[in-house]
Amino acid sequence: MARVGIYGATGYTGFELIKLLVRHPEVEIAFATARSAAGQRLSDVFPTMLDTPLVAVEAADLHAVDLIFTCLPHGTSELIPLVQTALEAGKRVIDFSDTFRLTDPDDYARRRGKPHPAPELQSAAVYGLPELHRAQIRQAHLVANTGCYPLSAILPLWPLEQAGLIADRTVIVDSKSGVSGAGRSLGMKTHFGETHETFSAYSVGRTHRHLGEMEQETGLHIIFSPHLLPVYRGILSTIYVTLQPGTTLAQARAAYTVFADEPFIKLLPEGRLPELRHVQQTMFLALGLQPVEIDVGRYIIVAALDNLLKGASGQAVQNMNLMLGFAETMGL
Repeated sequence: MARVGIYGATGYTGFELIKLLVRHPEVEIAFATARSAAGQRLSDVFPTMLDTPLVAVEAADLHAVDLIFTCLPHGTSELIPLVQTALEAGKRVIDFSDTFRLTDPDDYARRRGKPHPAPELQSAAVYGLPELHRAQIRQAHLVANTGCYPLSAILPLWPLEQAGLIADRTVIVDSKSGVSGAGRSLGMKTHFGETHETFSAYSVGRTHRHLGEMEQETGLHIIFSPHLLPVYRGILSTIYVTLQPGTTLAQARAAYTVFADEPFIKLLPEGRLPELRHVQQTMFLALGLQPVEIDVGRYIIVAALDNLLKGASGQAVQNMNLMLGFAETMGL
């Protein structure tokens, strides 16, 4: 049995991670930390029957684990020292924040407006997208778990780019996410009264903090418009792309045969487009492809996934399985 620790267990992703790990046949949770809820159990914080004890960060024993998950908010000051300490102790780390996802130090500094706080860790990290970096993840000691919005754009676009079919390097990605994507911290924007029966865009164009991941992994110039849906979980992305003129639907669909053996990617039959209900509470990324004007190569791709599973905690377990030598789909 592998022993794992979870830092930040009372966020939405931490909770989803615990639900997955307690069912995993080869993993035991050694500790789960929380700040304000330390000394309580998970069932005191969430409406669940899981009684996982919650401990203070200071009480977590790094020497008792093989791997840790850091489910902490972006920019948390304690993250870097924690990751450094874990790696120095010979432990493997899967980080949920975007701290280590950008691989180029200059790109990080340009997008964040400051140098990376730990360039030696940035250079050691592997981008945690198994479909693209499976071999590197198996050997990695630090994995930067993929973001949910980026995943919904990278995986639909990457096969077309690899096949040399994309003609216009500027791609429009229009995404809609449930409110759980904003995390569990209180914010006026995600209150029920602010999201119920409305629909809003935010950080549109070239301003969203996860845009860099999309461009890093696809090599494309992306205009990104995220929206907040009045639902709890799920992401649906509509992607507008111009392929080589005359590219037939059969040729475009053939590009996705690179994913034929991927356990969690499903290209829907011709004429069907995914919905959130296809993927909620699952690990699947569902894809649909619709030609608009074949003569000039205009296509629309629709992708849907569960932002808390394939987009976060389930993806982290998939990465953990690779890092610890388990079957990739175990527990998922």
